Amino acid sequence: MFAINLLYIFLAQKITKIDWHSKLNKAAHHTSDYNSTQMILRRGQAFAITLNFQTTVQPENNFTFIASTENELIVDPGLSPTAITQNCCLLFPLAGPSPAESQQTKAVFHLSEVAANGWSATQERCEPGRMSLMIVSPANAIIGQYKLKLQIASGNKTSSALLGQFVLLFNPWCPNDDVYMANEKERQEYVLNDSGIIFQGKEKYIQQEAWNYGQFEEDILDISLSILDRSLNHRQDPSTDVSNRNDPIYVCRVISAMVNSNDEKGVVEGKWSGSYRSGTNPLHWSGSVTILRKWYRGRYRPIRYGQCWVFAGVMCTVLRSLGIPTRVITNFNSAHDSNINLSIDKYIDVSGKTLNLTEDSIWNFHVWNESWFTRRDLGSFYDGWQVLDATPQEKSKGIYRCGPASTRAIKEGDVNLDYDSSFVFAAVNADCVTWIQHSNKRKERIYSNTRKIGKFISTKAVGTNTRVDVTDNYKYPEGSSKERQVYKKALKLLAVRSTGGRKKVTKPRRRFPAARRQNTTATTRKPTVSGKLKLDAPPVIGQDILLTLALQNLTADFKTIKVKLRASAVLYTRKPKAEILQWSRSVQLGAEEVKEISFKITYTQYKNALLDDRKILVTAVCEARQGASLLVEKDIVLQDPFLTIEVLGPTVVHKATNVLVTFTNPLSEVVTDCVLRAEGSGLLKEQLNINVARMAPMETATAEFEIVPYKSGIRQLQVDLACIRFSNIKGFVMLDVAPAQ
Repeated sequence: MFAINLLYIFLAQKITKIDWHSKLNKAAHHTSDYNSTQMILRRGQAFAITLNFQTTVQPENNFTFIASTENELIVDPGLSPTAITQNCCLLFPLAGPSPAESQQTKAVFHLSEVAANGWSATQERCEPGRMSLMIVSPANAIIGQYKLKLQIASGNKTSSALLGQFVLLFNPWCPNDDVYMANEKERQEYVLNDSGIIFQGKEKYIQQEAWNYGQFEEDILDISLSILDRSLNHRQDPSTDVSNRNDPIYVCRVISAMVNSNDEKGVVEGKWSGSYRSGTNPLHWSGSVTILRKWYRGRYRPIRYGQCWVFAGVMCTVLRSLGIPTRVITNFNSAHDSNINLSIDKYIDVSGKTLNLTEDSIWNFHVWNESWFTRRDLGSFYDGWQVLDATPQEKSKGIYRCGPASTRAIKEGDVNLDYDSSFVFAAVNADCVTWIQHSNKRKERIYSNTRKIGKFISTKAVGTNTRVDVTDNYKYPEGSSKERQVYKKALKLLAVRSTGGRKKVTKPRRRFPAARRQNTTATTRKPTVSGKLKLDAPPVIGQDILLTLALQNLTADFKTIKVKLRASAVLYTRKPKAEILQWSRSVQLGAEEVKEISFKITYTQYKNALLDDRKILVTAVCEARQGASLLVEKDIVLQDPFLTIEVLGPTVVHKATNVLVTFTNPLSEVVTDCVLRAEGSGLLKEQLNINVARMAPMETATAEFEIVPYKSGIRQLQVDLACIRFSNIKGFVMLDVAPAQ
């Protein structure tokens, strides 16, 4: 930004120097990590400034300070904020909101007085020609860019000077701030940690994926603030938008809408089907920094493409950069209840093929965010962690966004409270029902489970990369009387009644059109056989998958079972992408007999279906003449070979160190055009890409590159190998970087 000692010409003879005590103030405000020349401060906390005058300051002089938010500026997004600072003439004001005291975007306060607006300035000491001041902003000040002006009145004369510019952020260290977090270790994790872990996979195979949040990297804070300025709220009513930026509820809601591109040309465009050739496969992203910079430098064109963990990773970066404690949450077996009746209905045909008769779905996992702040709109009981979801699933008050929804409200079934608590409640607590549609259009309910949804809700632990289960924050123990009591309370609040064994919305209170519903009648028959699909060996990409279907006759009668088995490549949303295998056969079972059927899915069968992901859903529909049909399912996630990272020397700030990466082609065929990517905040200023032209079948190869750390402390280095013949092979290592010697 502009140099902070810039003065109006008519005061140049009076003030000779302005010292913002950059190092001291940034350390006190926990903003030293920001890679920026700007003065970055947190609200509700004092900061020091010293003025040197050409002449002795007269005691009768009247000092008045004016702090005001900046007008929005038009800049060339192709320029970094650093370049903008060096080329001030490239900025010019956009016709926008003029700061006003009535909007709390302008504060006027006098020396040694606490103004009604909460701003104050006190004199610490005064020497001849020198004045040291402490200035305090209120704990509910608007966040964003400010300029600070001084007016000096002496007799009938008044002179003015622009003392400088600064950025004001939320302050989790300030007890009066709505985002105050009392535990220092949690502040270090949820505000200051610039890397993390996002959990993926499935409930019985949870995987760690490293993510580079990079909220302190060059440009990221400026980009985060520009996201607010690009929002629909700001374009429609700039003055009101800026005046609301003192409220974390408001800011989080705007960011939730802006991280996706559905309504407001936001940061990331989502895509869950088809080819990713016109952008980046969501699996290839390992951090937020590259995404945010591309969006900014690309003149705010949405970045293609993202899926839930990408939206959550980017939102975590933006909110941490603004000072709001934020973490990433993964919900396994996550429900998307499109009509909010707390029942997820899935329809299949007699061969096990999924039918698109409903918009409901159950994702293997879904990733969202939690941010920490008080809920003045709801009451103190609902303070604490608030759910936010930038993945564009459903509209909230006309815009694709979700939250903030209090986790306390979700746990207690208070689904009538703002914002979108009913949608999140269903995601973790809906019931699951599977139906078979027979050729005569008869629908048969073959599976019902009240405990399937919302398993192993996970986040990264404070201070370590281990997984912490936070399911208890969202619901009471499954099957407990309290859990069912809360569920019934939610049904009542949503005006949902039970009819014929399933639920129906009678008076929908919701924010989007209802999904198509089916007229169905529940069957009372029970299966006369049981079944289970088992893996005979760990499934590894490039190898055949060996499975066994075990069936047991539950009666003393002879049975002939017709088995229809299907294997499909699926997304993590469990939406089928391609059929891999299909067969049917009859199995004869004697009284209470157990029989095992072994089969395999060959690499040749699945290789072309798993280019973007490595998930397979196997279903077996088992029908007998008597008894209900039986559905047996198995989710398979193919394991990738490990990628090893070896750092070949000590890691010290500003000292080059080489890194050796070893990886293996998991396939029995030649692969070409692979790319090895590396990134890590404090280690690499930009993402590093190394082309791997060719790898022979099962070949182990190495790549070596140099890092020059520029920040000390614990740092995360992420490396992944991307290839068109298989999904990414990823790894990471934590480095303890020593200060410069």
